[in-house]
Amino acid sequence: MLGKQLLMKFSRVAFLFCFVPLSTFSQIQDSAKLSSQAANQDYIELYKENGEFSYTSPKGEIGAPSKYLLMGKLTNTYMLLGTKNSRLAFAVIPDFTVRVRDEKSTGVRTPSFRLGGVIYTRIGMQTANYKYAELGFTHHSNGQDENAINPDGSINTKTGNFSTNYLTASYRFGSESSFKRNASGTYSVNQRVGLEWHRWFAYEAALENDYGFTRLLYNFSWRNYTNYVSKKGKHAWRKSSDAIANSSAEQKLEKESIRLNVDVSYAVNKMADYQLSAIQKRLNFEVALHGSLPFMNRAMFMVSGGYYGEDPYNIYYRDRYGFVRVGISTGFMRYRLSKG
Repeated sequence: MLGKQLLMKFSRVAFLFCFVPLSTFSQIQDSAKLSSQAANQDYIELYKENGEFSYTSPKGEIGAPSKYLLMGKLTNTYMLLGTKNSRLAFAVIPDFTVRVRDEKSTGVRTPSFRLGGVIYTRIGMQTANYKYAELGFTHHSNGQDENAINPDGSINTKTGNFSTNYLTASYRFGSESSFKRNASGTYSVNQRVGLEWHRWFAYEAALENDYGFTRLLYNFSWRNYTNYVSKKGKHAWRKSSDAIANSSAEQKLEKESIRLNVDVSYAVNKMADYQLSAIQKRLNFEVALHGSLPFMNRAMFMVSGGYYGEDPYNIYYRDRYGFVRVGISTGFMRYRLSKG
């Protein structure tokens, strides 16, 4: 009888030491899987929000050697692979830019076409302190097929061919924080370091020793997100920090209201007529401020300024100038509605 009791007690202890740890380990595995799946889904929105904006700008780049009536950029992110079961994602990204010239025919001459794909891989888990890497391939051309060089040695900017293909490798990271004395929203700091590489692929022969084939990239983006509420019986949005009880709010809105972008690139490859220190040729930078009023939906006013040591448009790459651009912009900016 005593032996039977001891056997039963031993069986219970064995159960506790064997089955319970296995059950706990299984629960931990399931929890980790769910956390990873949630992170994969959340990062998809980050990839899109970190994409470039489309814009329309009357008069285009004021300060450019040529005068323009209108400039427009249209881009999008087609997320073809974005599943919760993989930390990898893939998107096709077209980018079409045109400058309508201020002349009798109001012609475009050489529109700029970019088409490429990007592979994303998530490194971090939390979107409030995110980290991920990108690898992209892009084709860039202007739709022309005449000689790029005129008989006098100048660049044929009317009908000259421009084409190049390049890889872009980037590391992106950022964080989101709350304002200490303002309950109406949050802000985020987003950064990117990268390398643009053209040499392994086909390109217009006229660009040889005269074009930024290898560029170091840096991007900084500060974004402000404002919280709004709509009181029952009212239609206007008001900041949630105003004297409105959340319990009486019918809807809540978290909206990106300000975006400040700084884009810098520097060509480091060998050029025939320019040393590595030739900032006037190798440096491109732009500072752009986008702002959205409460009644605007995923649209912003835009003002930007900068300097091109090498005009990125296409066959105009030899142009160097400072510029100012104003207009309206749109893109994958945060706009989250929820019930009160």
